[in-house]
Amino acid sequence: MLSPKEFIEDAIKKIKDQIGDEKAIIALSGGVDSSVCSVLVQEAIGDNLTAIFVDHGLLREGEVEQVTNTFKDRLNFKFVDASDEFMDALAGYDDPEDKRKIIGKVFIDVFEREAEKVDAKFLVQGTIAPDWIETKGEIKSHHNLALPNGMVLELCEPVRDLYKDEVREIGVELGLPDTTVYRQPFPGPGLGVRVVGALTRENVEICRKANKIVCDEVEAAGLDKEVWQYFAVLTDTKVTGVKGDQRDFGYLVVVRIVNSIDAMTASVAELPWDLIQTISKRITSEVSEVTHVALSISDKPPATIEFC
Repeated sequence: MLSPKEFIEDAIKKIKDQIGDEKAIIALSGGVDSSVCSVLVQEAIGDNLTAIFVDHGLLREGEVEQVTNTFKDRLNFKFVDASDEFMDALAGYDDPEDKRKIIGKVFIDVFEREAEKVDAKFLVQGTIAPDWIETKGEIKSHHNLALPNGMVLELCEPVRDLYKDEVREIGVELGLPDTTVYRQPFPGPGLGVRVVGALTRENVEICRKANKIVCDEVEAAGLDKEVWQYFAVLTDTKVTGVKGDQRDFGYLVVVRIVNSIDAMTASVAELPWDLIQTISKRITSEVSEVTHVALSISDKPPATIEFC
């Protein structure tokens, strides 16, 4: 087992050997996997790497600003707002796998266009071991990009054989900020896998608002480094509620908070009941479209971490 320092030295050498003097692009999400890969490849080939951060309209609140501010001066960084393109392509599709595949295809379309602009020959991906293990096992489509046959860009996957905790160790060694190294895992399809049913700009925004409340309260309680993932899911179920003196008929939101080491298995986190109550009260009072909040209590397996 290589130490983090030894892994970095070995990875940079392998990247140089694979890419040489060619140009490469990477889908930078701001999560630890793609961030570590971006810095490793930047160390290996310099500005021959273009780190592309795409807004697909399914990001969390404040994410565009956070990622841009973290990397705009450290990498050869480019921001692409493709939110309209993604949302138009997703209109009317409610099957989870269809949504994942559409998001993957549009990502490829975006990156192929950007690759042509810089004459890139390589696509760097932040694939880690659970990603390809689950893909091979046909549990889910690829978590980052659904790669179609005939893709023109050759893949470079520097952390392919690592698990999340190992990638974090590499991130610390590279000097990445804690906000990046310990940021909770976020799926490539973003809120697209946290909204059950067809995606609209309206229901994505409802999910985004509820998710922000969950994140704020978990972090305010000082539990953000103790739990693996914490988020809100907007279901396609509506339930009767009462707001003020009026009957209301709004959405059901599910709160999911789990512990894990490598994402291969996960268990529901044991949390203070007052935290759960606060989250529920804030969501139903601050997100007008929601009347009911439930708590997910299923481990992985049999459930997966994400709902879709």
